[in-house]
Amino acid sequence: MDGRKQLRSIVIDPEAVKAGDVEMLQDLVMAALNEASRKVDQAMQSSVGGMLGGLGGIL
Repeated sequence: MDGRKQLRSIVIDPEAVKAGDVEMLQDLVMAALNEASRKVDQAMQSSVGGMLGGLGGIL
């Protein structure tokens, strides 16, 4: 992962895929993990924003 929590690469053992496109599976897994990371970041920002809201604009 890079500094933005984006997954840069993934390797899946071809034995894990009986018949199919391994590259497509890798792309799908990478996209799913990146989306999950974005959702976690959004949830954290919402939580922190709610806690900071009571500071009366100090920050």
